[in-house]
Amino acid sequence: MSKAKSDAVREPLVDKNMAGSKPDQPWMVYLSTFVAVCGSFAFGSCAGYSSPAQAAIRNDLSLTIAEFSLFGSLLTFGAMIGAITSGPIADLVGRKGAMRVSSAFCVVGWVAIFFAKGVVALDLGRLATGYGMGAFSYVVPIFIAEIAPKTFRGALTTLNQILICTGVSVSFIIGTLVTWRVLALIGIIPCAASFLGLFFIPESPRWLAKMGRDTEFEAALRKLRGKKADISQEAAEIQDYIETLERLPKAKMLDLFQRRYIRSVLIAFGLMVFQQFGGINGICFYTSSIFEQAGFPTRLGMIIYAVLQVVITALNAPIVDRAGRKPLLLVSATGLVIGCLIAAVSFYLKVHNMAREAVPVLAVVGIMVYIGSFSAGMGAMPWVVMSEVFPINIKGVAGGMATLVNWFGAWAVSYTFNFLMSWSSYGTFLIYAAINALAIVFIIAIVPETKGKTLEQIQAVVNP
Repeated sequence: MSKAKSDAVREPLVDKNMAGSKPDQPWMVYLSTFVAVCGSFAFGSCAGYSSPAQAAIRNDLSLTIAEFSLFGSLLTFGAMIGAITSGPIADLVGRKGAMRVSSAFCVVGWVAIFFAKGVVALDLGRLATGYGMGAFSYVVPIFIAEIAPKTFRGALTTLNQILICTGVSVSFIIGTLVTWRVLALIGIIPCAASFLGLFFIPESPRWLAKMGRDTEFEAALRKLRGKKADISQEAAEIQDYIETLERLPKAKMLDLFQRRYIRSVLIAFGLMVFQQFGGINGICFYTSSIFEQAGFPTRLGMIIYAVLQVVITALNAPIVDRAGRKPLLLVSATGLVIGCLIAAVSFYLKVHNMAREAVPVLAVVGIMVYIGSFSAGMGAMPWVVMSEVFPINIKGVAGGMATLVNWFGAWAVSYTFNFLMSWSSYGTFLIYAAINALAIVFIIAIVPETKGKTLEQIQAVVNP
């Protein structure tokens, strides 16, 4: 398989203008999506683990702040490796094969954490779960996009983000009830469900067609669309679209710096930088520590946080195409600034022994405003905009680099958060407030509205 073909297949092989046959029996699509989003839930379980487990792990294994910060941040470092390597793996062994690899890494990682007696096993386990998480972040949305009919592709793809948030929230809630070792064992459940479920669903028809496995391609498409569905038109359009992709020139990394692509790169990379450096992974990973320092009941705070995150994300999913990307980003970034400022005031009052009764309330309000605002826009919208602003011929290279930038930011923030809080608790939130304020300026000045536009119309605006 040539490198040009490899670059092309890393995209969701979906023709945006494809008519598609309405499936008469979509249950296999639903089942396949359910199995895939078990990986999204596993992603969330990995991301939500460190916050409820922080105090117990540090006490049981006598970890310093530096050692636990390394443990927390290794998840995102592993995810960077997973995001980079999952593309070639998904090309080589298929979307299902890549999800199996992701599940296996997560299972091995959770087992290592469960049996850990010291820092080495703990960190290796965290790194392995991070790799699986990063690979899931790449392959799950691609698989769903490639199997879903046009009629309800949007609804199914939103489940990815919803299940990630649900996984985080479930970890937060269960983590208040069980030990950190039991929580690690529970993390195996969605991974095992994904691994076993993959034996009962078909491979992506578009990947099979790309690999020239025509008989399996048609069988998989028929299984997804139903025995009575007429798949001839959709099958022909998939084949035509793949041929079009193969004729496109091979994209190189240096192509991203060409003048005609520079605005696309600036928009996508900029949103990824502001999404992460606005503080989300530091706050998400160490929520329990924030509440504890502020004097708010940790268990209650974690449960409120968990429920709010899922509810806001679920409510936001159906309005994305009605409200528009840019308004949601602006409202979200504004809320992030407000949330950070409220939290900063709380910790400022605590440090200076002022209005002690107000400190816990202000802290929890600030964090809830922050996470609610993030879930309303800055959580999902940078990924939506990224998928729209890159021309199709560079989307593989550009999307991979944008994902790498995102995970690097996640690692940097999760690693430095505890050190910043030790330096100045209110200063940490003021820094995040300033970064999110810059994000507002960036969105107003640089980010276009893409609602209701075809990909071709977006390209005419972004890269004239």
